[in-house]
Amino acid sequence: MPARLGDELERWLEIERGQLPLWLPVGLVAGVGAWFWLPSPTAWWGFLLAMAAVALAGLAFGRGGRVGRAIALFALAGLMGCALIWVRAERVDGDMLVRPRVARFAGRIVQVEPLPARDATRLLLRPAGVAGLPPLVRVTVAQEDVPQGLMPGAIVTLRARLVPPPSAAVPGAYDYSAVAWFAGIGATGRALDPVKLAVQAARGGPSIWLADARIALTRHILAELPGGRGGVAAALVTGDMGAVTFDDNDAFRRSGLAHLLSVSGLHLTAAVGATMFIALRLLALWPWLALRAPLLLIAAGIGAACGIAYTLLTGAEVPTVRSLIAALVVLGGIALGREAMTLRLVAAGAMICILFWPDSVAGPSFQLSFAAILSIVAFHELPWTRRAFEKREEGRLRKLARELVALLLTGLIVEGALALIAIFHFHRAGLYGAAANIVAIPLTTFVIMPAEALALLADTIGLGAPLWWVTGRAIALLLWIAHATGSLPGAVTFVPTMSRLSFALIMAGGLWLALWRTRVRLLGLAAIVAGAMMTLATHPADLFITGDGRHLAIRGENGDVALLRERTGDYMRSALSGISGRDADDTIVLDDLPGARCGPDTCAATLVRGGRAWRLLATRSPYPVDRPAMARACADADIVVSDRRLPDWCRPRWLKADRTLLAPTGGLAIRLGAGAAVTSVAQLEGGHPWRIRPAPPPVWRERPGVRD
Repeated sequence: MPARLGDELERWLEIERGQLPLWLPVGLVAGVGAWFWLPSPTAWWGFLLAMAAVALAGLAFGRGGRVGRAIALFALAGLMGCALIWVRAERVDGDMLVRPRVARFAGRIVQVEPLPARDATRLLLRPAGVAGLPPLVRVTVAQEDVPQGLMPGAIVTLRARLVPPPSAAVPGAYDYSAVAWFAGIGATGRALDPVKLAVQAARGGPSIWLADARIALTRHILAELPGGRGGVAAALVTGDMGAVTFDDNDAFRRSGLAHLLSVSGLHLTAAVGATMFIALRLLALWPWLALRAPLLLIAAGIGAACGIAYTLLTGAEVPTVRSLIAALVVLGGIALGREAMTLRLVAAGAMICILFWPDSVAGPSFQLSFAAILSIVAFHELPWTRRAFEKREEGRLRKLARELVALLLTGLIVEGALALIAIFHFHRAGLYGAAANIVAIPLTTFVIMPAEALALLADTIGLGAPLWWVTGRAIALLLWIAHATGSLPGAVTFVPTMSRLSFALIMAGGLWLALWRTRVRLLGLAAIVAGAMMTLATHPADLFITGDGRHLAIRGENGDVALLRERTGDYMRSALSGISGRDADDTIVLDDLPGARCGPDTCAATLVRGGRAWRLLATRSPYPVDRPAMARACADADIVVSDRRLPDWCRPRWLKADRTLLAPTGGLAIRLGAGAAVTSVAQLEGGHPWRIRPAPPPVWRERPGVRD
């Protein structure tokens, strides 16, 4: 029986032999993912040894067939991916600030990021002359405190309150500390006084010129198109999203159009494709050159140069560089006479990105980008898709109808793939994104970006006004589509919890479905369904407590999400509501939760889970509280939450989540009822380099005259 199974596998892989190389980047991704998933160096060493053992077993017992070699190569790719990200993490100069502090220091500017929508500017600085500061800090400066002449290379002096890069507020929320670690950022903060320019940036040099050009171009666009339209226009050309308003940004997210604001594959494809098309047509006008030179190769080279210039102009961020690499791989394929886009070219682009930026694999940008392009290419490489949508002689009406059907089906496939990734990272997915993108993508690609490019060119001779009018009207239409779609009933579906295992099953199933060509690929649907069912069967935690103890979210019996503080900030409100499965606008204050009793200093509530009443007590002011009353309230409570260190005489029956507990654990997710359990941010971070480093907590204060 084993021999017969082995023969069947060999015959199957012989049929699929052309697809086998596509699994090498998948193996790398699996290794990188394992490093992020597993908790400690011991587990990472175990994974490396396990992959080495699997590779040796595949070579030893594979009898020289494809099965053994395929298993061995996949295992070696997994080993290489895990080793790559481990080495990358260890080589980062990632000294992090241990505790908040106020510091006055001088620093050399690395990057200037204007934030017009927030009336501020963000600086990336290399401090000098102050002990205890990390090598790279990020400081936000109010616009009235920003002096003239802030450019990369300049030296400034400032006083700022700095804090360690924040970990996830609660388990499952966005973890900036991991992103900051790989970026080398060891502290973030806000300037407390006006910034002073000590030494101006040296003039000359390509990096200074590009930074100047980017800032000047953003200001010019905002002057031509004020308000929200200018913010979107600047984002499309320079990649600067600082002028996009909060409401517009939220509308783009809710409508599934957020990808249009981030310079990525779509924008590079439009820029490179348009440049290549125009260059090819202009070169063809010269008969002598057309008969003697490879015009397609020349046009591809001009397109590549345009893509590189566009990437540099937009700041050469990692997602943009990743899209550029993919575009260059495609152009290389065209130059060699291959199809414009195949799964092998997608795999080659993914391999290059993983080798240079293995940490990007864990982020939504990498996953969304390659999921979109993989879905498109895999769908259009299917035999029935090729037959249905290939070019043919037919009337214009039938041709238009067939192209619209192809566009709609492609949009649905892509939207389905991206929705699952969005649910894992953002706990939400747009329902109408496919329909909105059918209009928004052509509008952006064929109207807005060409009109804006022509307007900028026409401005050099003072004739750009009509084209700016066209650009503004087109962007106004795009904004209307985003706001109208995002405000529709049920535009966003909130899914509070998708475990790492569920996500891994869904991604593995999707890759299995996309990369194979025989009917065996349909087994991927089973993994996708299993992951989706696990997600739907998992209920969110009943109580979320942030790592500083200041905020908590309670999920009521009817699904309402109650927040401790009425003046919870927009970011924290969005994070707590999303992970609890509700829109931020639908949250209530704990005072309004049935059965809650709240005052200015404390709140008490009773939650019934699994037939048991759980009593909760939370502090919400910095003022002293009467000891006898607090002691009785603690004794009556099962769970006490505070942003201060509570004294020993505060003894709840089950859990005291004060700063003493939260400092080493970070945020908590608590499930009540039978088998009550607590999950912490520290558990999920494990032994990774950016793990929580607790600082001394603040001390509890009692009323004067009352002693412990």
